[in-house]
Amino acid sequence: MAIWSKKFDDQIITDIPLSTPLEELNLLVVDTETTGFAVGKDDRLIEIGAVPVKGLKVLEKESFQSYVNPGRDIPPVITDLTSIRQSDVADAPEAMEAIEALFDKGKQLGIHALAGHYISFDLLVFKHELRRNSLRYQEPPAMDTLDLLSYLVPTWEMKDLAYYASVFETRMYDRHTALGDALTAAYLFCELCERVKERGITTWGELLALRSSRTP
Repeated sequence: MAIWSKKFDDQIITDIPLSTPLEELNLLVVDTETTGFAVGKDDRLIEIGAVPVKGLKVLEKESFQSYVNPGRDIPPVITDLTSIRQSDVADAPEAMEAIEALFDKGKQLGIHALAGHYISFDLLVFKHELRRNSLRYQEPPAMDTLDLLSYLVPTWEMKDLAYYASVFETRMYDRHTALGDALTAAYLFCELCERVKERGITTWGELLALRSSRTP
């Protein structure tokens, strides 16, 4: 039996009817920053940012942000990209504590699912950080802005978050900060949801079905 066989409880309310209107969904848009992309090996979480979306509205005042102590040096290239320095994370909580705080926030808000831009990476970060704490993470329902974009404009190649925010004229915040990217993704997500509604996608089940429309 694997040592991470105990499941981490993210406290997300997943048992909602597929017929639930999009306007009744409570989502948490998340983003992470790490020391690099090899999160299954040597790279570690250094920041989590999240913002809730309720009624397809972004609740900025309920935003969540936490630096994370990675227990290793932050490469200069990552500091250049994110502006996160060793001094920012020196007294920050470790990954397990920060992840628990994130999902405690989600519980307070009655979250039904996660969302984000290229959220598969963020879920992978959580998975490996929890595994290091001998916990198994069963991924919750999650929607990616890329799924919505693939449905709306299937001929587009994958671009940067800032590109899509510019094209759809949604709010843009500090790039390559977890909270800034979460906020940017949240406003983009809401705009894309309004656009898919115009094409008849009006329920949670119909939105989830769009996840299979994106070519891996």
